Amino acid sequence: MRIDMYLFYLVLRLLALLPLRALHGVGSGLGRLLLWRHGRMVHNTAANLRIARPQLDGPAQQALLRNVMAESGKSACEIVKVWGAGAVRALELVREVRGEALLDAALANGKGVIIAAPHLGCWELLNYWLCRKTPMAILYRPPRIAAIEGLLRKVRGALAPEQVRADGAGVRTLYKRLAAGGTVGILPDQKPRSGEGQFAPFFGRDALTMVLLPRLAARTGATVLFAFAERLPRGAGYRIHLLPAPEGLADADLGVACAALNQGVQDCVELAFAQYQWQYKRFSANGLVSPYDREGR
Repeated sequence: MRIDMYLFYLVLRLLALLPLRALHGVGSGLGRLLLWRHGRMVHNTAANLRIARPQLDGPAQQALLRNVMAESGKSACEIVKVWGAGAVRALELVREVRGEALLDAALANGKGVIIAAPHLGCWELLNYWLCRKTPMAILYRPPRIAAIEGLLRKVRGALAPEQVRADGAGVRTLYKRLAAGGTVGILPDQKPRSGEGQFAPFFGRDALTMVLLPRLAARTGATVLFAFAERLPRGAGYRIHLLPAPEGLADADLGVACAALNQGVQDCVELAFAQYQWQYKRFSANGLVSPYDREGR
């Protein structure tokens, strides 16, 4: 690990001594600051919230936006605790698990398990919890700063998942692992590159959706479960959720399968709406107007 990353790691270890509630308080303040500046992140978030919650009037939209930005700030600051404390100590913050029997049954089935983990709550803590249950491989894109990979291996320790690059060889690795009854994790709301996805509804509007996960499920017969780690109020810790996949996710018709995939993400989001990463440009243009155009409606 590079010296600058090692120093950063030491800083994380020190900051991890702070209570989670204090870190979440700092995160809320950071979210308010970003809201006050009203940059591109806030603009995109507000556009997404208008799509996902069209029934809310102006004041209600603003209240929701404040809540979402506060949760975004908490997400950025809590990583200090999750990484700096180390995986084993971080898992002490898990207060409740809902749906664990679904995972136990899927693992016992021996036909492979696909964990669909949206950008919701604290997914790094979710990775720790899953890797304590079973060895797991996750599909990922390498960080722009290569030295960060060394830092991640350091903080994750023995509960680090196998990282599989999002390329042809990596996809073949996922197929092999599932065929052997293993477990893989995928971000189901990762926007695919142009020409590599399928349009499907998400909160009532088309979103370009990955086809890899439905194809993996269809070709391997693996069980698909949706999962996320919900952030509890006032720094009380986290609640792990595991949900069954909606019917049709492994359908041969990719339109049906991707609609089911997005429904599974939406089912998770509805359980902790403000904790979703709403700043991404998840939705597609309607005609010639993008929902993220400052001049658009």
